[in-house]
Amino acid sequence: MNVMEVPAGTGSGFIWDKSGHIVTNYHVIRNAIEAKVTLVDARSGAKIMRKAELTGIDPDKDVAVLSVGSNSDLPEINKEALKPIDVGSSAKLRVGSLVFAIGNPFGLDHTLTSGVVSGLGREMRSPTGRPITNVIQTDAAINPGNSGGPLLDIRGRLIGMNAAIYSPSGASNGVGFAIPIDTLKTVVDALISNGRVSRAILGVSFLESAQARALGIESGVLVLNAPADGPAAAGGLRGTSRSPDGSLQLGDVIIAIDGSSINTEADMFKLLDSKKPGDKVKVLVARGSRVALEGSSGNDVVTLQIPIDVVLG
Repeated sequence: MNVMEVPAGTGSGFIWDKSGHIVTNYHVIRNAIEAKVTLVDARSGAKIMRKAELTGIDPDKDVAVLSVGSNSDLPEINKEALKPIDVGSSAKLRVGSLVFAIGNPFGLDHTLTSGVVSGLGREMRSPTGRPITNVIQTDAAINPGNSGGPLLDIRGRLIGMNAAIYSPSGASNGVGFAIPIDTLKTVVDALISNGRVSRAILGVSFLESAQARALGIESGVLVLNAPADGPAAAGGLRGTSRSPDGSLQLGDVIIAIDGSSINTEADMFKLLDSKKPGDKVKVLVARGSRVALEGSSGNDVVTLQIPIDVVLG
């Protein structure tokens, strides 16, 4: 799905805890030299602007966590002024449920729009190209500046973080997308605890499916490179290379992992998301090999399916 991110540089966020952690989209702060957060005192309604420090980012899920509670150069924020958002669940959402989006569209802070859950189980790409699954679709107006803002249920509980829109014009077209809280919570907790998210990797670079089709690879993920110090190379996967005569030798094509078919890189990422570093997986690859067939005039290429055990990094 081709979705349009709200432009970087301005956006929304919400208070996660009493320690002053602020959650927003990674693409809102991407390439930023510094970030400033405007808070509203929950008691007086007064606005407080603070320089924020980076706690951690997860570009694969388009999540960033900032902190305004530990900056020693500025006066301490009264903890009573920090009102963490009530966290709900996205597991039992239903199409048609009433929702509210809060944010900073076009610089108009504290704007609230309403709508319904238009769809569930959508998929969008993160800034790294990795798929984000189980995304919530809503017709609540989401415009430039809404990114990172909360999507709330009828009880005011957080069910998602507004992240993207589908729009030719760049403004709301009634099709917005939010990262579900059940995904978000796991990521945020890891970023606050460790500053990063540990995610299983296979250790390969690959050719995107659309380009691979031009090479006649209709299904699977073509390995371009498997670095020697990575888990894939340790298991025996081969990357694409050139032969001494200059001809291109295609690398292994990943067609299945642990028995699940891999048609595109999205399939591969989805499966890896269910694993953790150190897990052992069985990768089935299609590998072209040159052999001399009976009755042929030279070397012919045949495709072999080879199972390879890989310990994920």
